[in-house]
Amino acid sequence: MLLTVTFNPAVDQTLQFDEPMVADRVLRAESARFDAAGKGVNVAQFLTGMGEDAVATGVLGGFTGQFIRQRLTDAGVSTAFVESGGTTRLNTTAVADGSEFKLNHDGPPVDGETVAAIVDTVRERAPDTVVVSGSLPPGVTTDAVDAVAAAGDWDTVVDMDGGALRALDERFSLCKPNREELARATDAGLSTVEGCARAAASFRANGFDRVLASLGADGVVLATASTALHAAALDVDVVDTVGAGDALLSGALAAWADGEDDATALRTGVAAATLLVGQAGTSPPAFDALDELRDRVSVRELSL
Repeated sequence: MLLTVTFNPAVDQTLQFDEPMVADRVLRAESARFDAAGKGVNVAQFLTGMGEDAVATGVLGGFTGQFIRQRLTDAGVSTAFVESGGTTRLNTTAVADGSEFKLNHDGPPVDGETVAAIVDTVRERAPDTVVVSGSLPPGVTTDAVDAVAAAGDWDTVVDMDGGALRALDERFSLCKPNREELARATDAGLSTVEGCARAAASFRANGFDRVLASLGADGVVLATASTALHAAALDVDVVDTVGAGDALLSGALAAWADGEDDATALRTGVAAATLLVGQAGTSPPAFDALDELRDRVSVRELSL
């Protein structure tokens, strides 16, 4: 069983405009959608959509928290959230004239007692793999992430900002930075795929068995103790990139949970991300075409 921890979940509001964004004007969206989100929430939804046994936990509060809990229940996702006195954040993405504008809330403060309750929840569930991902709300530091990793005998995966990745002290089975996060974590120039792979390989020394780095249109690299692999991105009409990294991670985790090798995990991750970016919002796409897309993804070994 895989369990996700989202300390700072969100309701994602996606607005579509048929005209450019202009200051000091009232712009009316032609469509709007609301999704239960936050990186760990996304991963739990995607894993469930791919048929994996997944549980979502973290902190929820207020009317937005109620929305997330109900949306996940309706989607068949198991939940074990801790209730907070604050109101879960609302993030907005405005898509206008081919551009995306992202407006994110920091989230409500979370106290130490709530963090301890989350750690207890994870311990009670005793998962095989724990995924801790997303931003940290006010009052929470990377000590909370380390506490989750140290609380039991499970593989812990982390997907956070590059600065947060550098601040972690425990050992983790995997981290999943994007290109910008990897640059912040390593202070390296990452203009090429090979440069990204070298940075990912060197970053393993910071306490990560594997580093999975998403590179947007350049695909994804995976650095392990024995090799570095690159999977190319598929050509697709991109509608919305929100949640693409979460879909990538989910696909890879689902493949590994099913006993697949690293190359197949990369192909599955790229295929899942491809399906997601072809739609607006972060609700799970239909994964019926996952196998067909996975077979189209090319993977090569890199020389570092």
